[in-house]
Amino acid sequence: MRSLGDQVRDWHLGTQAVARGDWDSALHLFSGISEQPARICFNVGCVHLLAGDPEAALRAFDQAVTKDSCMAVGFLQRGVANFQLERFQEALSDFHLALAQLRGNSAIDYTQLGLRFRLQAWEVLFNVASAQCQLGLWPQAADTLMKAISKWPDRAQDGLDTALDQVRKRVTLQPRQVPGGEVFRPPRRHLEHLEPVDFLGAAKVVAPAIPSDQHSGVQPQQPALYPKMTLSGKDAHMSPASPTGLPASQGPGPGPCEDPSGAGGTAAEAPEPSVTLTVQCAFTVALKAPRGAELAHLRTLLAQALPHQAQQGQFSYRAPGDAGLWTPLPGEEQLQRAWRDAAQGPRGLQLQCRGAAGHPVLRQVVAQHDYLAQGPEDLPLRRGDMVDVLCEVDEAWLEGHLDGQIGIFPKCFVVAAGACEEPLPGPGPQAQAVQGKLE
Repeated sequence: MRSLGDQVRDWHLGTQAVARGDWDSALHLFSGISEQPARICFNVGCVHLLAGDPEAALRAFDQAVTKDSCMAVGFLQRGVANFQLERFQEALSDFHLALAQLRGNSAIDYTQLGLRFRLQAWEVLFNVASAQCQLGLWPQAADTLMKAISKWPDRAQDGLDTALDQVRKRVTLQPRQVPGGEVFRPPRRHLEHLEPVDFLGAAKVVAPAIPSDQHSGVQPQQPALYPKMTLSGKDAHMSPASPTGLPASQGPGPGPCEDPSGAGGTAAEAPEPSVTLTVQCAFTVALKAPRGAELAHLRTLLAQALPHQAQQGQFSYRAPGDAGLWTPLPGEEQLQRAWRDAAQGPRGLQLQCRGAAGHPVLRQVVAQHDYLAQGPEDLPLRRGDMVDVLCEVDEAWLEGHLDGQIGIFPKCFVVAAGACEEPLPGPGPQAQAVQGKLE
């Protein structure tokens, strides 16, 4: 019989396979777990739905709700499978069962159980109405949507109003379901025991040693926290970075990141057709890009060196003269504004591309108070910690990343970066090390 550690590892690898869209590998890994608990059965059902096999998904969700009769999200997904199989009466029954398991609450948050999903009462009512439409129960569907509107946040009511108009015109609705790719993940405390431990505690030094490197400033024996990759045309080479994560000097003359915009001397009057663009990830990468390039072009350039960050990261920029605040770049309008701001400074456009666990960093916040974790999914905070926000769980909680750890924390314990009214103590040694690598 396989050990518990092996089964947890398969669970973890299975969730990673789901994230990259490898349905066959995910199903193989999940099926290798003996005496599958309800959460694994749920995962199998979600993968079958994603693979376009609602019949197999229905069997898996049957097992999930049989093993856990209180799993509201399991009834929701089983209803979706029945709906896709055009078993609308069974779907209606499943959606009513999901609503019953809410027990009068407005939502159930599954984050602490490993599923990044918050089941809302209005969503279940919406699905009830979608099944009623298929059964020709149009007045009942309209009444159900009116109940859903009463449980919908005021600031986002337009969506249900539109659905109500559709039902009154006898236009059917498609049910809502758990977002594709979201499945139950193993508890973090179990994964920690699977990672190898360095009992010596020796620092790991990365030092490039490339015989063909012609830069006189490269010292192969010089310790470097991270290498710096410089791309220029078809040539690429590795050179050491300084302990702060910034590029080290490369012999006579300025290094590639000392004057990213090429603005210096006569260059300010006659700018070059391309400028040096500095993008901060786990690596510092200097890219040559046309001035005013679009986001898609920047991601293409970044993907040549760091494919994962280019796909998963969130671009942010630092305005000239701003020592600490990074502003997200969600679209082209914000990027072009950043280009205009960069033209006023001597260092060109400075970007970050950050992400964690496949999620982009939306913004950064600073802890105003210490927060002691109440459960395995909580993220402990110390006053002064700079936290990457990955998503808003609800009106009171955020999910964030700090020192390599991801978890949830109360929104009221933090403020936006740059909004602190008084100096805060710096982050602990571990946080400082991570910040040094990124900046």
